[in-house]
Amino acid sequence: MRVVVDKATKGFMGVKVLDSISLNIEDTDKIALLGPNGAGKTTLIRSMLGFYHLDSGDIRVNGFNPIKERIEVLKSVGFIPQLPPPIKLTINELLNFIEKSTQTKQERIKEQANIMGLDLIKNSNKPFMKLSGGMKQKLLIAIALAKESKLLIFDEPTASLDPRAREDFYKLLNMLEYNYSAIYITHRLEELEGLVNRQIYMELGQIVEDKKVGEVL
Repeated sequence: MRVVVDKATKGFMGVKVLDSISLNIEDTDKIALLGPNGAGKTTLIRSMLGFYHLDSGDIRVNGFNPIKERIEVLKSVGFIPQLPPPIKLTINELLNFIEKSTQTKQERIKEQANIMGLDLIKNSNKPFMKLSGGMKQKLLIAIALAKESKLLIFDEPTASLDPRAREDFYKLLNMLEYNYSAIYITHRLEELEGLVNRQIYMELGQIVEDKKVGEVL
């Protein structure tokens, strides 16, 4: 999955959150996206996903425009937000929807969830909104990984997980048998050792450091 960001600029209420950012992400990149709150990390990701219109510049995800061709972009992207969306469906209804809309087998999602200690069969009739923060995060991770997305984007993926679940999450990533690119917005860089080969540091809407950090295990 190739992503090209060309002089992307975005502001809110007169404040420039992205300041003419340019960035290339290649098929083999596993990126730790770092920086303080307000650096522009989430705005950059949401612009890649078509949530925001840029003020100027351009973004292409596998050649597609995230605004005009958003459906094509989202077909190949798995996004796990820091705050789970307010989904009103039960687990069973959500799995049925995911299977019909993305052709992702429910059994595959359940397998991924089980590795992280989440029994979806036992909780099938529970509304998503009634799950704990950790359970919601596990389910969203399981869906993204089962979908075999070509680009995985995690916004603080382990923020709601206990230490055991964090270990299980990283074990799952090491078990994936397909090629993918990944972006991890994180403050836990030490947890990503061996999982990323590139670190990008943002500050005040700009990329101030972009370096290779070694081979992915």
